Amino acid sequence: MKTLIRTALTAAALATATAACTSAAGQAPPKLDLSRDVRLVAYSGCDDMLAGLREHAAKNVGAWGFGGGITPYMARDLAESTPQQSTAKADTGGAVEHSTTNVNEAGVDEPDLVKTDGNRVFTVAGGKLRVIDTATKKVTGLLNLVDKDNPAYMPADLLISGDRVLVMFRGGMMFKGFAPGGQTKYLLVDVSGGEPKVLSTIKPQGEHVDARLVGSTVRLVTRSQPDITFPQAKDNVPEQERIKVNQGVVRQAPIEAWLPKIEITDGDGTTRKDAVKCERVSHPDDYSGTSLLTVHSIDLGQGITAAGTDPISLAADGDTVYGTGQSLYVASNPRWFFPVPVDVTVMEDAPKGTPSASGDAPADEPTASEPAVPPASPSEPPVPPEETEVHRFDISQAGAPRYAASGKVPGRLLNQYSLSEFEGNLRVATTLATAKTSSSSVYVLKADTLGKVGEVGGLGEGERIYSVRFIGPVGYVVTFKQVDPLYTLDLRDPAAPKVTGELKITGYSAYLHPAGDGRLIGLGQEASEKGRTLGTQLSLFDVSNPAAPQRLSQFFQKESGSEAEWDPHAFLYWPKTGLTVLPLTAYQEAGSGALVLKVDQAGITKLGMIKHPKQTQQGYTYQPGIQRSMVIGDALWTVSYNGIQVNDATSLDKQAWIPLT
Repeated sequence: MKTLIRTALTAAALATATAACTSAAGQAPPKLDLSRDVRLVAYSGCDDMLAGLREHAAKNVGAWGFGGGITPYMARDLAESTPQQSTAKADTGGAVEHSTTNVNEAGVDEPDLVKTDGNRVFTVAGGKLRVIDTATKKVTGLLNLVDKDNPAYMPADLLISGDRVLVMFRGGMMFKGFAPGGQTKYLLVDVSGGEPKVLSTIKPQGEHVDARLVGSTVRLVTRSQPDITFPQAKDNVPEQERIKVNQGVVRQAPIEAWLPKIEITDGDGTTRKDAVKCERVSHPDDYSGTSLLTVHSIDLGQGITAAGTDPISLAADGDTVYGTGQSLYVASNPRWFFPVPVDVTVMEDAPKGTPSASGDAPADEPTASEPAVPPASPSEPPVPPEETEVHRFDISQAGAPRYAASGKVPGRLLNQYSLSEFEGNLRVATTLATAKTSSSSVYVLKADTLGKVGEVGGLGEGERIYSVRFIGPVGYVVTFKQVDPLYTLDLRDPAAPKVTGELKITGYSAYLHPAGDGRLIGLGQEASEKGRTLGTQLSLFDVSNPAAPQRLSQFFQKESGSEAEWDPHAFLYWPKTGLTVLPLTAYQEAGSGALVLKVDQAGITKLGMIKHPKQTQQGYTYQPGIQRSMVIGDALWTVSYNGIQVNDATSLDKQAWIPLT
């Protein structure tokens, strides 16, 4: 029996982590009290802050320090990559008509590995930032980013505004619950001249979580652990004794151990160091003291001013960022100190070679197709309920954000796509797993207080959420175990949201994309009636009647997978022509490339497959995998690590190849 596991977890980590999903064997988690808001409170001063952080951190330190003693060698769940909505940009300011990064909210840009303004394409590969002229299809600017701190293989994302590019090196791998060591680094680059020039280098303490760009202002979210060194414990020392020793170390730690630091180097080499001030740190009613979130603000047009990144911090954890033009939300599960995504799902008899949502090869160990939530040992102390805490910051004004509210709901988010602000309310979709079953719900919270307004539950009993899409007053939720119920939700009355329709089909949609005029595109996997995944499917749904959603058309590619299933930045939909492009890795005749389709009101039509030139490395020849695609004018640009290819958007004839390595 083959299994398909969305997140690669080692057996030891899985056994330890999932024990926290229930309070006792066979019992449901304690009921979450939603009768009060979780309020952020500013510390009265450094002494008050230090006392509070010491007290809370001492309660949460373990025998091996912070992090529960689990070695942080697991990559952040790629299935958490934030699903977004594709946008098309008309000709403005002399720019060629072009697509933009597929984002969740229009007008709120998100970091990605390639960006374009229509006249130029920006990307980082092999440790070099390249500026490519879209008219000549030539590299016109090159900046080497490789140094001892940033090796070539270090991942980097981009945000652009005018002639400014922000290059984001994400540092070490990301984990839920705590931030492991590693260096986050941001470079502000001027690309107005012939050669790109670094204006500022920003090194904040902690790990990069995510960023959002509204107008020319970037909000960067990082998180950090207290900088505390614990004594090396001897093997024969009892665990409780080690905990007492570590608690003593925490209670003696200075305030500087918690205050996040930042280092800014100007283009001339001048470096200044600073730390977040005590009066700019807030905390919820209940917090672990083991993690601080920091929000940095940078106006790309002005560059780094005397205020630096104008940081504010919050004594909380966070791994999911969602933003609108007015609000920045950071969601977290602050009581968990190791990565346990709710979407650890197993499906029986997955076909050999079918990629998992994390991009890893399928696991071979047989596992029952139930939620991965084993009962806790009777000897273990009760654990807190599985819940999601959400913090909202007001970003409607220039400068540092203003704290607005905090709240929490039962269950865990799939990703930022599970959050949606609409007409003064925040909709939150979560899955709550117990030792015996799981179920999903949508909660409506008042945006100004994040107090609960209404909820609708009972979605997908025994299943979990695979995708969510909120479009105005309507919501769509896909749950899956063996068949795919697509639920339509009426959210017009925030106090009484309700399910209006349900469509059951085999397989599931991991990403949902609006296609206008009562149409919805679903990208995911086809599956047998027993839940065995069979390959990539693209579905066109008619949702014009919320009470009776229907599937109008389906495209199926057997034994294949697409990066866009877990990273919607890789999905392209061009409404003007219905051109739809997604990366595809197939294990039969199709191979790796970019699948080009046309989606219109009538259905789905395959137009062709774009492949990049084969590459040879150390005697091995391979087909490069395509990661992104863009429409620029009448051309379709596709991006792989090895290069960028330009094809005619109608005929798909090859026009140019631009090597990146």
